[in-house]
Amino acid sequence: MEGETFLWLIRHAPVDGVAGTIHADDAPADLGDRARLEALRQRLPRDAASYASPARRTIETARALGLQPTLVAEFGEQDFGAWTGRRHDELARSGGEAYAQFWSDPAGGRPPGGESFEDQVARVGQGLSRIGPGPATLIVHSGTIRAALCIALDLTPRAALRFVIDPLSLTRIDRLATGWRVVSVNQRIS
Repeated sequence: MEGETFLWLIRHAPVDGVAGTIHADDAPADLGDRARLEALRQRLPRDAASYASPARRTIETARALGLQPTLVAEFGEQDFGAWTGRRHDELARSGGEAYAQFWSDPAGGRPPGGESFEDQVARVGQGLSRIGPGPATLIVHSGTIRAALCIALDLTPRAALRFVIDPLSLTRIDRLATGWRVVSVNQRIS
């Protein structure tokens, strides 16, 4: 793809739901921190293309930032299959060997009926390859941002899982003719 692409990746607002839950795509965003949303909106490029995962919380966050994003399925969070909607502490107690085995290899492990983080990295790479030159804002998930960093920094998926990506944080990466450049990671705007 010709031209340089400048990406503003924003993790969605916190989920308005029970902490420690593997949330489904229909989980709503908690948009109560209006001052932080406004500060973040002020940092975004004007007239940039806008994209989001099709999850409710990313769409709501994008709209709170004044964006009307194109929805990109490849930017969805990792699919946790049968574990979606369940709490981690409950899965640790009753998830059996599958849950313990997953955490022994969190990059390559697959939840029952779900996908691995390695699968997510490949999927996010497909989505990124379709973004054209110029500035673009992506309202996505922590896993999606880790996957993009994995690609940009040529990391192993296991290493990319070490990044902390907070709600409403900004990560900046650029796709240049010479390769990727990471400008900032998990920047908290207030």
